[in-house]
Amino acid sequence: MIEYIKGEVIEVVPAQAVIECNGIGYAISISLNTFSAIQGKKEVKLYIYEAIREDAHILYGFYTRQERELFLLLITVSGIGGNTARMILSALSPSELCNVISSGNDKLLKTVKGIGLKTAQRIIVDLKDKIASTGIDTAAPVTSVIASANTEVYEEAVAALTMLGFAQAPSQKVVGLLLKEEPDLPVEKVIKLALKRL
Repeated sequence: MIEYIKGEVIEVVPAQAVIECNGIGYAISISLNTFSAIQGKKEVKLYIYEAIREDAHILYGFYTRQERELFLLLITVSGIGGNTARMILSALSPSELCNVISSGNDKLLKTVKGIGLKTAQRIIVDLKDKIASTGIDTAAPVTSVIASANTEVYEEAVAALTMLGFAQAPSQKVVGLLLKEEPDLPVEKVIKLALKRL
């Protein structure tokens, strides 16, 4: 399983990015959220989900781990494939999607191309509890506060804290606040300070 691909942006269009890493150009399917986040960047790191089918190997790339997590949850819903999940994540930001699912707003979900009322209701029923337990919905808005230069520090610190056994939502909140207070902190310092606050 490929965790992420980090490399030079060769080409980027709303649905796909070509990232060159060690002389190999990877064509990666992306959502509009990821497209907006990587536009204008020369080098990026995209978190990957690799879909292996009989007729194709497709790489889906996400600018944040949260977006990939939501994608993985969406494709567990019966009738939702990779492209439909990507369409949903293009129409709604991760925090909007979480709010739509937690509030049971099937009308808004139905506005996404290719999603009917039954599918919208199925997504809500299947994912409501899962989203609440991941804590993505409460944490997602915090990331928008963080400057893009700190995204890597933020994600590494949160990943380290969750590996240490802390819940994701409080970890994201604390790391977000620390980086808001002191944007230039290195990862190690962020983790140490976060451990004191958690």
